[in-house]
Amino acid sequence: MTVAAFTAVVTLGTLTLMLPDASAGGEETGVVTALFTAVSAVCVTGLIVVDTAAHWSTAGQWVILGLIQIGGVGVMTLASVLIIAVRHRIRLKLQLSVGVESKAVTLSEVRRVIFGIIWFSLLFETVTAAALTARFLVGYGYAPGRALYHGVFHAVSAFNNAGFALYSDSLMGFATDPWIILPIALAVIAGGLGFPVWIEIRRRREPGPRRRWSLHARITLSVTAVLLVVGTVLVTALEWTNPRTLGPMDTGDRLLSGFFHSAMPRTAGFNSLDVGGFQTQTLFVTDMLMFVGGGSAGTAGGIKVTTFALLAFVIYANVRGEPTVHVGDRRLSAGVEQQALVVALLAVGLVFVSTLVLMTITPFTLDQILFEVISAFATVGLSTGITADIPVAGQLILCLLMFIGRIGPITLATALALRRRARRIEYPEERPTVG
Repeated sequence: MTVAAFTAVVTLGTLTLMLPDASAGGEETGVVTALFTAVSAVCVTGLIVVDTAAHWSTAGQWVILGLIQIGGVGVMTLASVLIIAVRHRIRLKLQLSVGVESKAVTLSEVRRVIFGIIWFSLLFETVTAAALTARFLVGYGYAPGRALYHGVFHAVSAFNNAGFALYSDSLMGFATDPWIILPIALAVIAGGLGFPVWIEIRRRREPGPRRRWSLHARITLSVTAVLLVVGTVLVTALEWTNPRTLGPMDTGDRLLSGFFHSAMPRTAGFNSLDVGGFQTQTLFVTDMLMFVGGGSAGTAGGIKVTTFALLAFVIYANVRGEPTVHVGDRRLSAGVEQQALVVALLAVGLVFVSTLVLMTITPFTLDQILFEVISAFATVGLSTGITADIPVAGQLILCLLMFIGRIGPITLATALALRRRARRIEYPEERPTVG
């Protein structure tokens, strides 16, 4: 059902973007270009093969914005409902048939989640749009209608971690403007944390005894903060003297741009600096940040910060020779460890194979192709500028990566959590040499 729903939206978006009215020149857009744009929008990635500002008409841009909203809210809704299903350890069919008697998820609970996500999304998007509209209106002299349109478009694109922009150079023209850069960065971070974390934050502000932070919220908030700080330090340090990026800026603007490019791999895809001008080391750091991504049940992609953190705890426990894995005052189940391992290894395998194929059919270097592949799989949208020059076969591979990256980890992790089979026969145990 998940794959079918996303496929239907992508198909509808592709057909709509192929219409002459969707292009600025009034001509029909090719099927591959329309498909790539639709997949990138629905999967809230931001990779493009044509200039969003120049190629698409206002109607086409509205279609893209609608696809972004559907994709972002749809992913949060899907992931949040699946998290509920995992917690109750019961399939949807059983939930609807037996209801409260087995403590299953009720329709009213699902309805509250859906409406909560919609309200949550609109709140952040409205606040961000208001800040951006005011800045476009006062700081850049935009007409009210244009200021509102640009404010709304970039607010929706930022909160949903889509990375689509109405400027040919993304946000490079606003690199030193904190009134544009910071609202967009904060919206990206907010969307990337995930709906369950924001629910806990809201509940802690309610009167009465404070509830205990869940392990999921603690991991998401702490790892997100660490990655933001580490990313800011590394990007700023590596690009400090680069004449193509931070070199010409003063200290304050360098720190602002460094922070922005640490937040974008969460996975938004906006850029205020020329990514193609980054040092190879900076591209590699960005690869790692993109691969990890953001929080579960949010608009970010990647393997998710919880998966990354759980694997780190598993490694730490095994190095210390401990029989079980503990995080704080909680013990991880073996099932959770297996889920994290499977999701991470499948992601690595998919990135490796896709990189190898693209290296075979394109003339680009390894660092460029690896960056593009991880950006597509992690639904980031950052690029060194080679997307439009990749042959059609390569663009279709990127489409598949975006699609799998958007729904794959969610559906895979849920399937692993819900699917438990007891073996009827167990064979004698043996321990092969490891390492």
